[in-house]
Amino acid sequence: MEEVVHQISARFPCRENLIRQLFRFYGEDDIFPPAVYLYGHTSTGKTAILQEFVRYITGTKCAFLNAIECYTNKIFFETILNRLADHTPTAEHGYASVASVDCMRDFVAHLQHMHNELSYLIVVENAERVRDMDHNVLPMLLRLPEVSGLNISVILVSDLPFEKYFIRTGLSPVIKVFVAEYSKKEIASIMMEGFDTVRDELRSNLELTADGSTKHALSEDEVQKRVKALMELPNGFYENYLNIFLNMFFKVCRDLKELQLVSFECFQKYCEPVLDGTIASDDAIKLWRHIAKTLKLALSTIYMRMGSVNQEMLRPTLDSSESLEQMHTMKRLAQNLELPFYAKYLLIAAYLASHNAAKEDKRLFMKYHGKQRKRMQSVNAKAKVTEKMATQMGPKSFTIDRLLAIFYAILDEKAGLNCNLLAQISTLIHLKFLVFASGEGSIMDGSARLQCLVGMDFITHIGRMVGFNVRQYLCDFF
Repeated sequence: MEEVVHQISARFPCRENLIRQLFRFYGEDDIFPPAVYLYGHTSTGKTAILQEFVRYITGTKCAFLNAIECYTNKIFFETILNRLADHTPTAEHGYASVASVDCMRDFVAHLQHMHNELSYLIVVENAERVRDMDHNVLPMLLRLPEVSGLNISVILVSDLPFEKYFIRTGLSPVIKVFVAEYSKKEIASIMMEGFDTVRDELRSNLELTADGSTKHALSEDEVQKRVKALMELPNGFYENYLNIFLNMFFKVCRDLKELQLVSFECFQKYCEPVLDGTIASDDAIKLWRHIAKTLKLALSTIYMRMGSVNQEMLRPTLDSSESLEQMHTMKRLAQNLELPFYAKYLLIAAYLASHNAAKEDKRLFMKYHGKQRKRMQSVNAKAKVTEKMATQMGPKSFTIDRLLAIFYAILDEKAGLNCNLLAQISTLIHLKFLVFASGEGSIMDGSARLQCLVGMDFITHIGRMVGFNVRQYLCDFF
């Protein structure tokens, strides 16, 4: 057991406790627990560790499935049976399943005819989607050993706590295992282990510039010189970069995959002056001044997937018009974003709610708001410096009610409050333009508080696309 734990831990660092827990449940030749609920935030290694772990379990049939793909009961049940029976639907057999199953009763009947000598493990990703199936699916999944007579267990993998699953008729007890987010120190150690991979990738990119296939082609001698400097970079150089990077990004994003992607894109810019010999590798102050603008730009576009646009923004620039180029790139980024008409107004309303005080809403969005007396205190408050401007101090949280109130105030046409409008708020959250500050997952009851993560330049271009002047409704520009 210890040897296997060390082997898996070598691939998934900082998760040894989780691996040991899984071995206590499934590693011994004993009866499996009926159900285990594995939950935690995304990109914490839940599914990847399970896929690696089941390779070391002997005498066990495993079925991995995603509840999003299995959108009907029939597909859900037949997918489980196919994978437990090692059956793959092919064109020769008309893509037929091992059995035709329409309901839970038929599914249990087929399980009862399976071999008792083997153990069975069913892993359901995005398990929260099971709540949308028939009312008896979830309760029966938690009681499969009792109704089938097999040594079978179900592992439900989700981002939500199990309290979100309770129904009126109640559910059987389930073992709950929480997978915590990686700490800043753990993320740094994981990313540090990938330094050799990052260096090899950068070397491949440099070698591509020698054949003239890229926009900024380099001579063969220059490429060899940079490759040599790259391979001589010490581990401490990358460690200093990760400290700078995580100090800036860790509060905004805890997603390891996202951080690895953005870190690699920014590292190309960070090491550029070191490779061409303009800055020494141990001159931390000059390196910080060189990378600061790139990190701030990457921070405002961290969750966006715009193909080559992100690469163009973060690539090493060789001319003096860097700020102008970034401005044009941000404009193209906004234009390439295909959002519905109302979603653009919702995003604008969210930005205004995040960067205006709630007490100013009446004066900003109502036609008849009464007179405002001029006092020395209010006059002095308007004499703001850049550091004290709300648009520079970061987004504040706001309620769903306030978001909708601003949305209807700035929208010229009438729009009813329906499920499509609320679904567009969920879309903006899924795209990471909005994030939950509190009350996560409770949009419908209005108790959630959100924050808007997009920047001033980006929202200004979105406003121009719909003919709306964002600056006119910001207190900073009165």
